[in-house]
Amino acid sequence: MSNIGIVFMKALPFKIPKTSTDTLIVQEDKGLVFYDKLHQHEEIQISLIVLGEGSLIVGDTITSYKANDILIFGSHVPHVLKSSQSEIESYMISIFFTKESFGDVFFELTEFDDMATFFNSLAYGIQVISMKEELIDQMLLIKENKNRLDRFMIFLQILKLLSEAKVQTLSSSIMKKNYSDNEGKRMADVFQLVMNDFYRDISLNEVSSIANMTPNAFCRYFKQRTNKTFFQFLTEVRIENSCRILSKEHDISIAEASYSSGFKNLSNFNRKFKKIKGITPSGYRKKLQNSDFFDL
Repeated sequence: MSNIGIVFMKALPFKIPKTSTDTLIVQEDKGLVFYDKLHQHEEIQISLIVLGEGSLIVGDTITSYKANDILIFGSHVPHVLKSSQSEIESYMISIFFTKESFGDVFFELTEFDDMATFFNSLAYGIQVISMKEELIDQMLLIKENKNRLDRFMIFLQILKLLSEAKVQTLSSSIMKKNYSDNEGKRMADVFQLVMNDFYRDISLNEVSSIANMTPNAFCRYFKQRTNKTFFQFLTEVRIENSCRILSKEHDISIAEASYSSGFKNLSNFNRKFKKIKGITPSGYRKKLQNSDFFDL
């Protein structure tokens, strides 16, 4: 992993190391995987996925990421990017800043009035869906430029483009809770288990043991912090994995995609898939064959 401004990340929550003079942090992450632990931080994060693909958890939502995606996470929004191709290098360029990085009232200037909607949406996490070519150019440019003033000017251009771009929210609800160190480790351990072992049977006793809680206490705890039951979360992770298989492995049958994602019953898989994605697995695969189809 190669970083500019960040050399290590720990389980959530964590602080991004910086010098007393750093106001804008630009980071490169290169390696077989991204930092794949659930985490949150004070800084707003703007990230360009240059290479790699995998599962993305933002707040209470499980989705996926791929090359050329531009993802933005607001302050203290829990998120994790789990690579699905550990043998292929992943590469991400990120910008970190807070609304107070340039002074308490900087973003209150009238020049930023058009950015109010953008900043409000960050509590959900957002993905950019238009003006991506222009934003990708600027993200690559800010990575190459080492002059602080030049970087700041490029950053302002990125914000301008973001204020004009179409975006979609990633999470369905605002995650208002900031995790303590103990809570952060507990939730990170649970998420790590699911992201790594979703394809096998995971019992409530096993996962509650990892969280050092009784099964009943864990069920209440998890629901309060994610707005869903543990098994709803596990099912969504499995469905997202099946989507990647259906989109990438054209020779694999729907039944094989189902079983390799942790489902033991094909009819149950079909039912859960349609409930979550709003379309059957076969319909999903057919739409993917259309070159103009990108997202569901």
